[in-house]
Parts: sequence; structure tokens; C-alpha cells
Amino acid sequence: WAFATAGVHADKLYEMVANEAVQLQLRGFNSQDVTNMVWAFATAGVHADKLYEMVANEAIQQQLQGFSPQCLSNMVWAFAKAGVHADK
Repeated sequence: WAFATAGVHADKLYEMVANEAVQLQLRGFNSQDVTNMVWAFATAGVHADKLYEMVANEAIQQQLQGFSPQCLSNMVWAFAKAGVHADK
């Protein structure tokens, strides 16, 4: 979040974070964590399709429970900014 807000380009860091989150299948992340993460990736213009897909699927599986209106707004904005399209 901070790197994206500050406009810091750290492609390798973003790649490592996305890979770790996907590998962990988002275990240990709450709704605000994943929302902040996809917001940061979208803001920074980082493509992380597997991460976006996993976050979307997790939100759907949880039926959006635990996501505040602010989290939902930020997540939808991030997906739109990143060009993520949902078929479900």
C-alpha cells in the first residue's frame, strides 16, 4: 500500500508478495488485507492475474461476508483499474 501510494516502483517486490499470497492461498489475510493488497497492485499498475483471481474467488466463496462497504468499494475499484473481468 505504501509503495503504491508513494509511487515507488518495486516490480520484484510486488511479484514476490503476489506469489507468496497465492502460494498461501490467502491464509492469514483478512478482508482488509486482501483489499489493500489488490488496491496497491492496481494503483501501481502491477499485473497479478492469479492474485486478482484468488481474491475474487475468496470474496465470492465468503459471499462477501466480512468485507466492509469500504473494502468492497476499494476491491471493485482495484479490479476495474486492473482490467479484471469476472465471468461468475
